[in-house]
Amino acid sequence: MDNIKSYIKTKELRDSVVEIEFFHPSHNSLPSNLLSKLSQEIEALSQNDACKMIILKSGGDRTFCAGANFDELMALREIEESTAFFMGFANVINAIKKSTKIVIGRVQGKAVGGGVGLAAACDYCMATKYASVKLSELAIGIGPFVIEPAVSRKIGLAAFSKLAINATEWQTAQWAKEYGMFQEVFESTEQLDAYLLHFTETLATMSAKALTELKSVLWANSGDWDQLLSERAKISGTLILSNEARAALAKIKA
Repeated sequence: MDNIKSYIKTKELRDSVVEIEFFHPSHNSLPSNLLSKLSQEIEALSQNDACKMIILKSGGDRTFCAGANFDELMALREIEESTAFFMGFANVINAIKKSTKIVIGRVQGKAVGGGVGLAAACDYCMATKYASVKLSELAIGIGPFVIEPAVSRKIGLAAFSKLAINATEWQTAQWAKEYGMFQEVFESTEQLDAYLLHFTETLATMSAKALTELKSVLWANSGDWDQLLSERAKISGTLILSNEARAALAKIKA
């Protein structure tokens, strides 16, 4: 799998169910180009009347998403480009939020940083017991500012605080389920996929209009996120250029 180039793949699994899969050989981290393609695919499906729901998944079996691509973080030099990089995550979260489709997350492995944000942004999220979560941003001199609204909305401020401040320790998939990030946790990927098939087949029989209205209700009180996430991206973009962050990145690289 490590020899496969990064990709975004979109395919219709069956009537009204569309799957978006992303992959990057570096633990499914997300550079700017993949973030841009991901938000574009979600936005396009929102206009597809034949689609009722989107499954968001990643390739491979060990890591769902390692968050920001480390090589790209290391290469950032100007505030404009660093802010634009973090806006990539903001745009994906906003695309999920604004989509008229129910977005179902399939989390087969670990989620770090922005990967936790993607899982939290999904309307319904299923995982395996191997899907531990961690917000590691503080350890590299920044913070999970862009993804905070999505994570806090799903698990609450107290649980977010634990993840954000305890930036070096993993929390288990069961912990994530107890706090509402995951709605289901399975023993294996095979069990996860079997239930996901059953779940989406059932959901596909539901009224498209009712699902759209429910989506609107689920995201009530998030109307200011365009401005909020833009402001948060600028905070992260500024901090990643700081001496502390550069030293932390260099230490990890070494």
